[in-house]
Amino acid sequence: MPVTEPRQALSLDVAMAWLVLLLGATLLVAPFFFTFVFATHSRGEIFSAPPPLWFGGAAADNLRLLNERLPFWRNLGMSLYVAAISTALNLLFCSLAGFGFAMYEFRAKRLLFAVVLGSMMLPAFLNMIPSFMVMDLLGWIDQPRALYVPAAASALGVFMMRQYIAATVPGELIDAARLDGCSEFRVYWNVVLPLLGPALGTLGLITFIASWNNFLAPLVLLHSSRNYTVPLALRALQSPNNTEWGALMMGTAIAMVPLLIMFFLSARRLVAGLTSGAVKG
Repeated sequence: MPVTEPRQALSLDVAMAWLVLLLGATLLVAPFFFTFVFATHSRGEIFSAPPPLWFGGAAADNLRLLNERLPFWRNLGMSLYVAAISTALNLLFCSLAGFGFAMYEFRAKRLLFAVVLGSMMLPAFLNMIPSFMVMDLLGWIDQPRALYVPAAASALGVFMMRQYIAATVPGELIDAARLDGCSEFRVYWNVVLPLLGPALGTLGLITFIASWNNFLAPLVLLHSSRNYTVPLALRALQSPNNTEWGALMMGTAIAMVPLLIMFFLSARRLVAGLTSGAVKG
């Protein structure tokens, strides 16, 4: 009896833990599931009581309505283009800045790094008016470069790269590369960059998702529907009295697919990148 009770208590704890995890997973997955379900139903079926709980037969009609109301595939391509360029530029410049902060000593280094961290506390909407004025001065209004050039570096990315490089790249390796005659950029490109896989994967996923979901900047800087990104295009589908919710759900479901694919492909690297470099400042 003394041996059985602890085992029973342990099995009960395990069962409760699995129940809590199952409940949490259900709550997290439910919005995604119902987005895809509603994408296959008409507006009347979506607002019926009770609402549909399984897939319907209106997917083709919703896709047709979506393409009638919007140049949706162009909008999707614009989002992919902006997100890809923003991610590539962010990885390059943030890893360069992180390498500099982690491996070099220079005047006002701590102050400059503090300024970078302090900029993370500023809400994004505070930059909208200055950003619009600069983009207008450059003649970039209603062009995709107005979105990806300002996003070429982020304070979060610089911080992540600095922490990861300081924790995982030994200074002796850098010194050895210099003794072999490597220039400073070659040290970064050939020695440091190949070691940043988990951190680059994590930052790339975060940057891509942030760019893909960005709504405020496109709202301010893009004017023509042909140049809309997906969030702005889907918002344009809504009207006070005649929103085609089936088409809207279809567009939302299609827009979620690239993010879900990226997440499933990089989930393990995301966890590795978030946990690496967490103990060394």
